[in-house]
Amino acid sequence: MVPPARDRTMTTAAPAPSAFALLRSHSLTSLVHQELERRILAGDILPGDKLVEQDVARDLSVSRGPVREAFRALEQAGLVVTEKNRGVFVREVSLREADEIYEVRAGLDELIGRLAAERATDAELRELKALVQEMRAAGRARDLAAYYPLNIRFHDRLAQMAGNGTLLAAYRRLINELHLFRRQTLERGADAFVTSTKQHAEILEAVAARDGTRAGELLYQHAVKSRSRLHDALERDGTQPPPVLVRENAP
Repeated sequence: MVPPARDRTMTTAAPAPSAFALLRSHSLTSLVHQELERRILAGDILPGDKLVEQDVARDLSVSRGPVREAFRALEQAGLVVTEKNRGVFVREVSLREADEIYEVRAGLDELIGRLAAERATDAELRELKALVQEMRAAGRARDLAAYYPLNIRFHDRLAQMAGNGTLLAAYRRLINELHLFRRQTLERGADAFVTSTKQHAEILEAVAARDGTRAGELLYQHAVKSRSRLHDALERDGTQPPPVLVRENAP
């Protein structure tokens, strides 16, 4: 007796719902994270503001799960803090903390300048040149809304050009923590746009000339001078800052 033929029709199993749910959740978390980060760095959400999970979920038309995960990512990035029994707040950085961060940032900037001068491609240099031109135009118009993100992009691209992922991650966390104070140096200084644009043009010139020593020193001094401008602005407002960071061999 011949056994019945075996049904060899292949059926494709549908992906497990959990895989779809995980992918969707991950995508939504990234989108929520990016949008909240954008609002914080743009000043739409201010330091000290409370982020309510339910309100954010409703505002962005997502469930609370992705919002909760986005809060964790923002905390790791140094932009928010979770206070027990109180909730999640946009991080407030004291002036003393800002001074310490500026000191570390100055050292990282110097290394970034040295490495970027060595490793930047011609295409990347053209991109930096275009950014400086945009910054110059925004500076002439005293358009902080346009200038500030260009400033962030310039330095972030330099950090990327350094070609060191660990350095880039450390730099970005520091910049996130300093965002309020960096904005204040432009908002309050009468000549801040002119000074800042001139410094960026000089940094670009050194990187393009492959002069790592000069690029590093210019970036170090740029961070120091940014800190000094912040202190000057706060002194005009009646806030007394601690002593200014000084490098003994600075020009």
